[in-house]
Amino acid sequence: MKLEPVSGDPLPFSAKPYGRIAVVGAGSWGTALAATARQAGAEVRLWGRSREVVDEINARGTNARYLPDVPLPQGLRACRGLRAALSGAEAVMIVVPSRSVRSVAREVAEFIDPGVPVAVCAKGIEPESGLLMTQVAEQELPGHPMGVVSGPTFARETALGHPTAATVAFPFSYEDRLHPGESPAVRLSVTLSTGSFRAYISDDLVGVEIGGAVKNVIAIACGMMTGAGFAENTRAALITRGVDEMKVLAEALGGRRETVTGLSGVGDLALTCASTTSRNMSLGAQLGQGVPRADCFDGAPIVVEGEFNAKSVTDLARRVGVSMPICETVRAILHDGTELGPAFAALWARPIESEPRALGLSFDHPASDQAIATLAERIS
Repeated sequence: MKLEPVSGDPLPFSAKPYGRIAVVGAGSWGTALAATARQAGAEVRLWGRSREVVDEINARGTNARYLPDVPLPQGLRACRGLRAALSGAEAVMIVVPSRSVRSVAREVAEFIDPGVPVAVCAKGIEPESGLLMTQVAEQELPGHPMGVVSGPTFARETALGHPTAATVAFPFSYEDRLHPGESPAVRLSVTLSTGSFRAYISDDLVGVEIGGAVKNVIAIACGMMTGAGFAENTRAALITRGVDEMKVLAEALGGRRETVTGLSGVGDLALTCASTTSRNMSLGAQLGQGVPRADCFDGAPIVVEGEFNAKSVTDLARRVGVSMPICETVRAILHDGTELGPAFAALWARPIESEPRALGLSFDHPASDQAIATLAERIS
């Protein structure tokens, strides 16, 4: 059945997908994105450092280390050499942990063709510089249109074809607005769109990236309070006020508050705070149960992006004069040695503020002493 456009909807236009793309990073999300693009019909080259992972993808069509029991589409080719992966690529996605984006982008610069669009699919803020991931990559890859792919996406569910939506964000030039079907954002969206994967478009890189970085920290906070024995009221409060922290930081950096209410903000936050499938939520839950950090995940060296982001996000917020009390609380616990109980008790005992910031009210919590005493005892 053909659906007619609803009155008031934007008029549709045609867009040509990229024929060949390179995905740099063969972890769970990189493999899932490569599989999605291949299912959509693109020729895909997936780069990974591990010989075992690359050989398994090519020989068996699986990546048991990162996506166990998930069959990958036929024709997906993995490479250990960046030259082979990037040769002839019309678009590139960098899908590595945030702390590796700079070094990997520097390697990509040696082999990428001039002017090829690059989408960074990592969520975070560089600790030393306070730069967003696209800004980091842009320093190493000048002259390339730079964008981001972000949203509420568990890699396994995406690779299995569960209905999934994400945001593709690139700046829109004057020419892009005149001919949107030729813009990098629209063309990459079409390249990734399948019967189960929908890629929405944005031109607000700052808003999209701030949502992706901050949501990991808020998810750790939700996990901590869940692990400490609290339930839905507490998590809902943290999620809602966490969205406000996202909005304020995004706006301070030139992003739009509206973006934070979309897939890359509220959507990603809701997913990450909903289940211990999220490493961030899981880490927080274990800490809330009293498990020492060294013993979390049974002592395995699991990378948890929000653990690093807690410091880099709050460093950036302090630099631009933005208050982010939930993120500051997580930082205090993870990096400053503050005990979980007193930290969250102090958060709940803060002055009460107006929810519309424009109202501009703030006054002492009338039961702050009780909040501190009661919560600190219950959490400990």
